[in-house]
Amino acid sequence: MKKITDIFSEKEKTFSFEFFPPKTEVGMKKLYDIAETYAALKPDWFSVTYGAGGGTRDLTPDIVDKFQKRFNIPTMHHFSCVGDSRQSLAEKISEMKNRNIRNIFALRGDPPAGDQNWKPAADGLEYCYQLIEMIRKHGDFFSIGVAGFPEGHINCPSKELDSVYLKKKIDTGGDFVITQIFFENKDYFEYVDRLRKAGVKARILPGIMSITNYQKLLSFCKGCGATVPQKVHDIFAPLDGDDEATYKAGLEFTIQQCNELLDGGAPGIQFFTLNKLDPVREVVESIKHYF
Repeated sequence: MKKITDIFSEKEKTFSFEFFPPKTEVGMKKLYDIAETYAALKPDWFSVTYGAGGGTRDLTPDIVDKFQKRFNIPTMHHFSCVGDSRQSLAEKISEMKNRNIRNIFALRGDPPAGDQNWKPAADGLEYCYQLIEMIRKHGDFFSIGVAGFPEGHINCPSKELDSVYLKKKIDTGGDFVITQIFFENKDYFEYVDRLRKAGVKARILPGIMSITNYQKLLSFCKGCGATVPQKVHDIFAPLDGDDEATYKAGLEFTIQQCNELLDGGAPGIQFFTLNKLDPVREVVESIKHYF
């Protein structure tokens, strides 16, 4: 199974799809059906998220394994250190290696939402770069992606300090960056410039999510700290409650955003599918010529 860094050596621009583990059997069956359709688009890789502090995270290794075996597509395993001891993390990394899972998206992770009594695991890790150090004990077997925040991490006091922390993750062994969602392309390009000035040479891939529901967008962005710019409010607020019109406007917005990013030099796109086929499939079909 290829590492993502191997793919980078072959292609200037890539596209990939992110999924999350469903909580039900019906959802799981639907996921594999949707992934099969996405696989026909011949993406460079899939990725599967990892629930912090329990929840659905135990499902991630099996989904990643099945995706690779069923579709023969490299699949990146999201992996956070929150809630696990060093020994547990080491065991899980070894399990990935045994399953020929060669791509990891390393994250610190967040405590479980709403758990007021949550405490870090005994003998656990505090920072993402420490997790990367553990993964790198396996040499170059794994390709390691890290998260980037064009507007700065929600808990970081400045963009400059955020760049320092990102560089630490790369210097420790991270291979590439995938960003959080954003809706102003200038935020991405300014972020790339900021990281280049900080000495980061790795690929910085924009993470893109299509808008299909205005209220859900507001709620999601509030939780992750992404800004909803005025132009998005102007387009989608008047369409609130009209699913068909919102879908069409979201499709047009995302295609334009991707075109501008790729024309401006972005080395690819990671699509957050939310386990839905459209409108992401339509977006990819519109921009496939870039890849």
